[in-house]
Amino acid sequence: MAPPRATGREQPSLIEPDDVALQKRAAAKAAADEVLDGMSVGLGTGTTVAPLLSELAGRDLRDVRYVASSPATEQAARALGLTLLALDDIVPLDLAVDGADQIDPDGWLIKGGGAAHTREKIIAAAARRFVVIASAEKAVRELSPPVPLELLSFGAFATLAELGDAHLREVPPSPDGGLIADYFGPIDDPRTLSARLAETPGVVEHGLFAPELVSEIVIARPGGIERRAGAKPAS
Repeated sequence: MAPPRATGREQPSLIEPDDVALQKRAAAKAAADEVLDGMSVGLGTGTTVAPLLSELAGRDLRDVRYVASSPATEQAARALGLTLLALDDIVPLDLAVDGADQIDPDGWLIKGGGAAHTREKIIAAAARRFVVIASAEKAVRELSPPVPLELLSFGAFATLAELGDAHLREVPPSPDGGLIADYFGPIDDPRTLSARLAETPGVVEHGLFAPELVSEIVIARPGGIERRAGAKPAS
């Protein structure tokens, strides 16, 4: 196992799986408590969003309309009786909630382990408030690769060559048909890398989420909930 300095993570080996599950549930509940009657809400994708769906389904909410960032989230939400609509039918959203693969002290995120980062970023941008929920091991001292990518299939290998240290992931295409890849190069400055990835022809979207997209970060720790303010302007 790589030492903590190499990965930037906060000793994930010391966190028991059951504790992680409890933390995900606690973070999900904290976010679910912000959903009120009549809201329009964006739903992310991943293992932290799963308990969020069940928390929302268990509340007596009226006329809440949801948008899912992936077919997996949509299927799970419908199975729980949540009302799903298309994003264009209810934009702007009052709130969006999603997890993260990594969260650094400045509020930068890496997302996209579930290959839905393009839709997740669209939903985050379309929401008045975007709340990120996570268990403690997702908080890191610094971001480390890989950074998920979605690529156009046309010229994909030319795009990978332009990026340098990037490789296709052996997974199905994104919900919108894009190829999923990972960038393994250094992340010395997330903002500089974010701009470089965004400017590379053939890159549909990347998994670096800037602090300006995030309203609040909710991290569940053994001692309780930690809340970090994001940099998304209030609207």
